[in-house]
Amino acid sequence: METVLFDIGGTPVTLAIALVLGLAVAVVGLVLILASQNRAAARREEQAAGDAAKAAEMERHMADMMRIQSEMTGRMQTMSEIFGNRTSDLARLLTERIDASSHRVNQSMTETRTKTEETLTKLNERLAVIDRAQTNIAQLSGEIVSLQSILANKQQRGAFGQGRMEAIIADGLASNGYSFQATLSNNSRPDALVHMPNGAPSLVIDAKFPLEAWQRLSEAETPEAVRAAMTGFRNDCTVHVRAIAEKYLIAGETQDTAFMFVPSESIFADLHERFEDVVQKAARARVVIVSPSLLMLSIQVIQALLRDVRMREQAHIIQKEVIALLADVNRLDERVGKLKSHFAQTQADVEQILISTGKVTRRGEKIEALEFEDERPSLID
Repeated sequence: METVLFDIGGTPVTLAIALVLGLAVAVVGLVLILASQNRAAARREEQAAGDAAKAAEMERHMADMMRIQSEMTGRMQTMSEIFGNRTSDLARLLTERIDASSHRVNQSMTETRTKTEETLTKLNERLAVIDRAQTNIAQLSGEIVSLQSILANKQQRGAFGQGRMEAIIADGLASNGYSFQATLSNNSRPDALVHMPNGAPSLVIDAKFPLEAWQRLSEAETPEAVRAAMTGFRNDCTVHVRAIAEKYLIAGETQDTAFMFVPSESIFADLHERFEDVVQKAARARVVIVSPSLLMLSIQVIQALLRDVRMREQAHIIQKEVIALLADVNRLDERVGKLKSHFAQTQADVEQILISTGKVTRRGEKIEALEFEDERPSLID
């Protein structure tokens, strides 16, 4: 009886069965090992075939790379030649452009140097002008200082205004067209009288403008001092305008308007800007405030009126001469008529003479047309 080794699912397993099972397991293991070896050999063969294919593919790639390298070498040589040609062309072009730029730069520098020299010359001329202007300014400064010293003195200040007015009038009118410091019928003596044309009354011009009051106004520093100076200047102007109207406006002897001369344009402008009431009071009193430019304009108007009067006088003389000329022309016309009648008679006589000469001519032609026999021998053989 065989010994039971163990039970499997209630089936007893003996030694023989165990040996058979072990042999079967060994055979199955051997089969599996052989199959594994076969698969490994197949994989090695496949790997060898793959490596061979890869090697062939690498050889093809190497061949392609060699061909591409040779093509790249040819292209690089071609590109090198092209780059060499382009580089030489570019170098030549750059050389030409650099030369042209150098020429333009030299030309521009020459022009710039010329213009700079001209500018420096003009600058030197202007500096010379500025030097002369500075010299003139220095002279004017000295004159202004002397003018300030003049204006500081009341008598010299009045002489200054009188001098400017007399210069303007003397420059614009003839010597018989004005009078300075003339005496009127009321024994007043205005600074100037301008004689109007056609026996019209003279125009009175006064140059005693209250400059001292204006100077106090310009020297005032505080608002109270300015107001006080303005009040004093306004009062002085009003008094002076009233004095001009009372002394110089004489019916039948002077014009019904007088001029009050202001020797400065700035004072005149400031007077109209800050003291309009004074200007209006003067206008109501028939006193016109004039600056140097307005006085010059008024003198030019008077000069034009005088010129017009002279032209009218000359026109009357010309009219008389024209009337006498017309009388002479009428007498000439009568004498020409008489001469015409004499010419008509002479023409009739000349026509009769022409008729007689015509008859004589026709008779001569008839005589010339007659044929006479020439009995004298011929002088030509």
